[in-house]
Order: sequence, then structure tokens, then C-alpha cells
Amino acid sequence: MATIKDIAEKAGVSPATVSRVLNYDDSLSVGKDTKKRIFEVAESLNYTKYKTKQKAQQKAIRLIQWYNDEEELADIYYLAIRLGIEQKAQELNIQLIKESIGSITETTTDGTIALGKFDATHLEQLKNTPQPLLVVDSDALALGIDSLTVDFNQAVEQVLDFLTLEGHSEIGILSGIEYTTEKQEIIDPRLVAFQQSMLSRDLYQPNLVYAAPFNVEAGYAATKAFIAKAETLPSALFATSDALAIGAMRAFQEHQLTVPDDIAIIGFNDISISKYVTPALTTVNIPTEWMGELAVKLLVDLIEDPAPQPRKTTIGTKLVCRDSTRTKA
Repeated sequence: MATIKDIAEKAGVSPATVSRVLNYDDSLSVGKDTKKRIFEVAESLNYTKYKTKQKAQQKAIRLIQWYNDEEELADIYYLAIRLGIEQKAQELNIQLIKESIGSITETTTDGTIALGKFDATHLEQLKNTPQPLLVVDSDALALGIDSLTVDFNQAVEQVLDFLTLEGHSEIGILSGIEYTTEKQEIIDPRLVAFQQSMLSRDLYQPNLVYAAPFNVEAGYAATKAFIAKAETLPSALFATSDALAIGAMRAFQEHQLTVPDDIAIIGFNDISISKYVTPALTTVNIPTEWMGELAVKLLVDLIEDPAPQPRKTTIGTKLVCRDSTRTKA
């Protein structure tokens, strides 16, 4: 910000005169042309006495989504996060510009939220822009990018502690198949955590592991195929999304298996419909809308007070027990 001295020098008057003019000192005897020149210089140097008291200029944030509309509806986890982002942006009077990674415009923004799974090339592209960047639901800290993630290890431990305490030892997993923006397959971190924990408990059975894309129909089809070829079925199944769990539950029920008496099922995300399916789904709760709100607040912090180093913010989870397992909250 230009100082009073800077303005005075450019306007050709004393600093005292500038100060009194900008303070609208009526006792000052100065010509109209001089006043005008002082104000014009002050404006040109982006100076105003009341700058800190003015309403902050509206920020603009670019939201880049990994999912398209159709994919978002297939598993509404990202839809819920997006709603939280939109709600917080509206609350903070922030303009939200929604774009896809393949069609980023030259619109000027103050920062970017990248929601979903992006490959390293696209993340480097986003990182090279001068504005702050926050990746949500993906860990990009190794690339020097601020990230907001979920503690999957904690979540899986919650699930397996609960199931083993309920007496289950034949525990299977239906993990998710997904890809980055450049179609590189992503290893489901919940599967990795499940394998490590089950090995440490001496309970891991590879024959009880199968996978499907993150949607209800894929979970249903994969579970039907799993039932058809399995020599033995698990007494409990952990599905790494609610959409997968709902599809799996439908397949087991079609094979005259009762949930939870014949097989207990636990999902992941606690999307809104989980409490309305029959039986109501036990699942790991991620506060998705709050996660979206937190993303906006974190990015605003980065815009207003840049950090010396990138950071990763990790959100914890909570197991919500309903009717698809024997014990209910």
C-alpha cells in the first residue's frame, strides 16, 4: 500500500496536506484542483484511509471435480462433499466456479479446490498456477500440495474391532475399483488397511476378497459372481462404500441369505440413503458435507495466510451401527 509520503511526492504537496485532505479536514484551505489531484493520486496508488474498514472483496474459488454428473449420482459420496463446498462458499460470499480438469478456463480465481482422484500430471498442472491449491479426498502431500483426507486406517480398525468382538473370523471385503483422470487404476486404501490388519490378526483369507467399481449395480453383479464361485462364504462382509454394500446386500438376499443372521454387512461413507435401505446399513460415517465446508475454510486460510510448507489435514471416522449387523447402537 502506498504511504501518505508517496502520495504527497506524486501530488507535489506536503504530507500534512495529504493527510488532512484524505481526512476531509474542513478547516484546511486548499484549492479544488489540489484536492482533486490528491484524490486522483491516492486512487492511482491504491490508497484509501478506510481500506481496512471496507467490506472485503468477494473471493472466487475454482472447484474442479473428478466425477461427472452421472458418476456423481452413482455413488453420492462426492455429491455430498460438493454440497458442503457450495454451502460454505455461499455462506462466506465466495463465488464458486465449477470446471472440469479438461476444460479449465482462464477465469481469474483466488484459489482452487480439486475434489477427487487426479493423476500426477494434472496435479502438477494445477500446482503450477500461482493461486493456492487444495486437493480433497486424495493425499497429494508428496507432490507438495495441501490435502484433505480421511483416516482410512482408523476406519478399518473400527470395523474389524467391531466384527471380531461380535465373534466373526470369516471376514470378507468388497473393495472399490476406480481410476484417476488419466485412467490409472487406484488401489483402494481401505483394502490395503484391511489386508494389513487381518494379517496382523491372523485372519486374512484371500479367497474372501473381491472388487467392483463404486456403484450399486457393480457391487450387485460382483457379489453374484462371488457367490457363484465361492466354496465358502464369509460370515461378515466389509464393503468399502455404501453403494457397494447395498448392491452386495441385494445379491445375498436374492440367494436367500438373511442379513445379518447369515451374513453381516458393513458399508463405508454413511450416505443419506444408508439408513433407509432394508435392513438399515451399518456403516462408517464420514462427515461429508462438513468435509466440504472444511475444504473451503482451509483454502480461504491458505489464500489469506499462506503457509511456509504444505500440510495434510486428516479427518477421523465413526462406526454407525444399524440393522445389517447384529449389534445396533
